Parts: sequence; structure tokens; C-alpha cells
Amino acid sequence: MYTYYWYHWITFFYIYCFFGWIFESSYVSLKTRHFVNRGFLRLPMLPLYGTGAVMMLWVSLPVKDNLVLVYFSGVVAATALEYVTGYMMERLFKMKYWDYSNQRFQVNGYICLTSSIAWGFLTIFLTEVIHRPIAEFVLGMNPFAEFFLLIIVSIAFVADTIQSTREALALGKALETMTRMRGQLDEMHLQLALLRAEASQRLEDMKSDARLQAAELKADAQERMEELKEDAWLRVEELKAGTSSLAAGLRDNTLQRAEELKEDTAQIAAKLKDGVRMKAAKWEEHSMSRHAPSPGEEAAAQTPQEEDESCLHIAERIRLLSQRAQKLQDSRRKLSSHMSFYRRGLLAGNPTASSRKFPDALEELRHGLKNKSDAL
Repeated sequence: MYTYYWYHWITFFYIYCFFGWIFESSYVSLKTRHFVNRGFLRLPMLPLYGTGAVMMLWVSLPVKDNLVLVYFSGVVAATALEYVTGYMMERLFKMKYWDYSNQRFQVNGYICLTSSIAWGFLTIFLTEVIHRPIAEFVLGMNPFAEFFLLIIVSIAFVADTIQSTREALALGKALETMTRMRGQLDEMHLQLALLRAEASQRLEDMKSDARLQAAELKADAQERMEELKEDAWLRVEELKAGTSSLAAGLRDNTLQRAEELKEDTAQIAAKLKDGVRMKAAKWEEHSMSRHAPSPGEEAAAQTPQEEDESCLHIAERIRLLSQRAQKLQDSRRKLSSHMSFYRRGLLAGNPTASSRKFPDALEELRHGLKNKSDAL
């Protein structure tokens, strides 16, 4: 590879990873006015910058004597690398760890014109200014010391990369799960609202039925009282008329019909007794006919019990659905509050990260992380 051995390129990669971290962390820290450990890893390294620097050197070294070609080679190579890396990371981790969507002349948020222009100038600055002293330093190192450092840094770098990748995958899965739970909770809340509305309507219907039955009972009682009063009045009038007629007959025929009066009195008494018996039987039959429920009335009498059972069923459904919603809410809250060191670092170190599929869940995690930071 031109004038460098393979292990020199690995050393360059780590050095530029570190320099890229210094540049990005300083820029973002000054912009946010607090320290930000920028990047995907927890080590002070940005692999994108290390890969970009090595790629810029590869494509620019053959044309290093022509700055225009160096510039355009850096623009093309770095822009292609940034787009492919951003695209693959979003597909893999469900997040954009950088997003140029608010920039002009951007493509899917992965690249933008200003960034590509900056990559070209950075390539010239790298090849003409930065790389020369670094190359001299690396080439002047003892090979054994360089190998020893490469082994130590490589072990830490690989371990950090593996763990960060696992946590990034878990974070993407958490965003997906939180969004799905949010949808389930919204559906449960809608079902609870409908059930509560149905229960409320049932209670109103039962109150209306109770008021209607009370009014019917009151009217029936009043009607019965009027009938009793009327019947009693007629009986009094009949007795008065019978008594007056009997007294007149007695006065006119006292002597002549004494024996007949006895027979008439016995007959009248028998007739009165039969009339009272007949009236009593009619009154009892009338009362029984008024209070005996018809088949329709029996069905109506069963309706309140059925309505009570229906209301109890609705109440039980509301209770069970509320318990399910509470358990799901607790699981979602536990999922959002479980923020490991790496997950906190991924969110805090990438303040411009976004998620097209799960924006609300990502914002909720950020809000929870901010609240914890403020509490500390």
C-alpha cells in the first residue's frame, strides 16, 4: 500500500479515530455548552473518521500532486462512505446516529452538500498538513512498541465495538417494543372508554326504568283508592235506600203483614248475605286480575336482573382490562427506565440522532435521560 505497511494503516486508523473524536466532541460540547462524549463507542474514538481518513489517503495519494483532484476524490469517497454507513446503521439499529434532514441539499438525511464540501477541504488539510507529521511519527516508532500498542488498543476497540453494537441493537429493539406497547395501550384505553360509556348508559337506563315503575305503581295505587272509595259510597247508598224502604213498609203493614215481614226479613237477610258474598268474590277476582302479571310483564320483571348481570359483566371487563393496561404500562415504564451505561452513552453522545419509525419512543427515552441527569 504505497509507502506504508499494513500495520501502519491500522495505526493511522486508530489515530484518526481519536482525532475525529476530539473534533466532534469539542464542536458538539461547545454547541450544547456541556461535555458530550460524541460517537457510537464509549472509547474516545470515532470509527467513521478513522475509516474516512484512511479512505481519503488511499484515494488521494495517487493524485497527491494535484490539489483539485485531491479535493474531488475526498468529496466523492467521504460522501459515499457517509451515506453507506448512515444507511446501514439505520437499517441495523433503527436509528440515524446523525441526521442532515434540516439541512439544504441533503439526501435522506445521510449526506448534505455542506458536509460533502467540508469533506473535500478536510481531505486537502489532511494530506497536506495533518498527515505528514503523523506519518513521520508512526514510521519512526519502534515496530515492537507499535505492535504492542496496536494489540492493546485493538482488544479494547473490538470489545467496545461488540458491546456498543449489542446495546445499539437492544436500543433499537426497545424503541420498537415501546412503540408497539404504546399502540396496545391506546387501544386498551379506547376499549375502556367505550366500556365506561356503555356502563354509564346502562345505569341511566336502569334509573329511567326505576322512575317509570315508581310512577306506574303510584298511579295504580291512586286508581285502587278511587275504586275503593267509589265502591264504599255505593254500598252506603244502597244500605240507606234499603233501610228507608224497609221502614216505610213496616209502618204501613205492621199489623197486616207481621208474619210476612218475618219471612221477608229472612229473605232479605239471605239476599244481603249472598250479595255481600258475590261482591266479595268479584272484588277478590278483580284484585287478582289486576295484580297477576301477564307473560309480557313477567319478561319485563326479569329484565332488571338481566340488566344487573350485564352491568356486572361490563364492570368485570373494565376491571380486567384496567389490570392489563396497568401491567403493560409498568412493563413499558420499566423498559424505558432500564438505561445501561452504553445506552445512556449512545443517546447522550448522539444528540442529533433520530428515528423515522419510532420518533415518539426515542423522544421519551431522551426525556427520561434528561430528567435523570437533572436529578443528579
